[in-house]
Amino acid sequence: MCGIVGIVGKSPVNQSLYDALLVLQHRGQDAAGIVTCHRDKLHLRKDNGLARDVFQTRHMIRLLGAMGVGHVRYPTAGASSSAEAQPFYVNSPYGIVLAHNGNLTNAEDLKRDLLVDDLRHLNTESDSEILLNIFAHELQIQGKLRIDEQDVFRAVAGVHRRCRGGYAAVGMIPGFGVFGFRDPNAIRPLVYGRRETPEGTEYMIASESVALDTIGFQLIGDVAPGEAVFISVDGDLHTRQCVAQAQLSPCIFEFVYFARPDSIIDNISVHKSRSRMGKKLAAKIRREWSNHDIDVVIPVPDTSRTAALQLANQLGISYAEGFIKNRYIGRTFIMPGQKVRKKSVRQKLNAIDLEFRKKNVLLVDDSIVRGTTSQQIIQMARDAGAHRVYFASAAPPVRFPNVYGIDMPAASELIAFGRSEEEVGRELGTDGLIFQDLGDLIEAVQKRGKSHVDRFDTSVFDGDYVTGDVTPEYLQALEARRNDCAKQGQKYADEAAIDLYNSE
Repeated sequence: MCGIVGIVGKSPVNQSLYDALLVLQHRGQDAAGIVTCHRDKLHLRKDNGLARDVFQTRHMIRLLGAMGVGHVRYPTAGASSSAEAQPFYVNSPYGIVLAHNGNLTNAEDLKRDLLVDDLRHLNTESDSEILLNIFAHELQIQGKLRIDEQDVFRAVAGVHRRCRGGYAAVGMIPGFGVFGFRDPNAIRPLVYGRRETPEGTEYMIASESVALDTIGFQLIGDVAPGEAVFISVDGDLHTRQCVAQAQLSPCIFEFVYFARPDSIIDNISVHKSRSRMGKKLAAKIRREWSNHDIDVVIPVPDTSRTAALQLANQLGISYAEGFIKNRYIGRTFIMPGQKVRKKSVRQKLNAIDLEFRKKNVLLVDDSIVRGTTSQQIIQMARDAGAHRVYFASAAPPVRFPNVYGIDMPAASELIAFGRSEEEVGRELGTDGLIFQDLGDLIEAVQKRGKSHVDRFDTSVFDGDYVTGDVTPEYLQALEARRNDCAKQGQKYADEAAIDLYNSE
């Protein structure tokens, strides 16, 4: 999962890009980067780390220009070295910068085509660089010295013909403009908006609407599935549908966990959808556990608060904040290595004993992925004096890996993989476990009568991948790349490469 932003302004955009990345920081804490364009010259700063650490004053003053692209990243494919930080740049044709959120499911085939047929060179293992080179090749084969927006749209159409998977991208061509596009299923989010200034209209493309809101841009709308948006350096906006067959199939896990609650994705309020998740979960408890003995509902910070509060209200049970969160610890399920994850949970959360002592507690979380965090939180509740500890998930059991840009672990590392709900409960060590039903989750997210979503990508829950090209062989290869052993080996390789470089 990554956060992307592109701006065409009437004055320097370095501060606006930086502010947008801070708002999108929840989408990736591994690396950050900004490329700006001043006249025909590009200015770049990118490195591993949080945006606030990557960009110092000395870097910001060098990011000149009224047009630029930014990115925050956590790795879903390839290595995690600073060489993989985005945006990426390719010199031919014209010079193109691109930042990408998502994952290409046919990346290996595309890599072979680029090297053998298109005669293009790749410097990294990132599929984002593959996407950039596919776009560059589709633009180059048009053979024009000077291009216009229609050439960009034809290149995006070529990307859609060749690429499979979930992808949202924003790019920039020096002296020409900024563009953005979304895959034909619109799995990953992308929006665009405008801001009126005394100098004229400025435009912005970003992963989430909250990035527009916080710096004064007005939302125009979501980029449609298969659509491309182009803003010229002069501030002219153009849009075009670049694929014949498209369906709106956003990833439902954006609403469960990843997106900020104050965002609106595909005309659906993330906050309201999470509120409805709580109502649906309360209805299931009334239906299947009417004689419950729950004394208090306590959310697992932070994403589950909205659902937990609604659940408590619907059941007429007390709601309490029982955990204090250290906000300077990253998300645990994307941390490599089980020992690191276990250590970080205790660093991240601390229980308030008074809220647990001698009570039957229902803990509510947005989802259960590996179960590492949930196991320790349940034990923390017991250590704080809880009489009974129940656990509720606002999402169904996560049984399958995500292949469209969320670095969920290999299937064998998912706690619900190959286990019944009762077995998961025993593994977690809870006195009772309840999951949201998938049908209820879909209804909670889908605004009846107001949303135009054709279907949601619910593949992490049911294994039904909307692109239709995910085979058992692909998943086996994915598991080999994503399991903890593989990631630890890549980490050692990166460190060895750095040591070798420093010794020369």
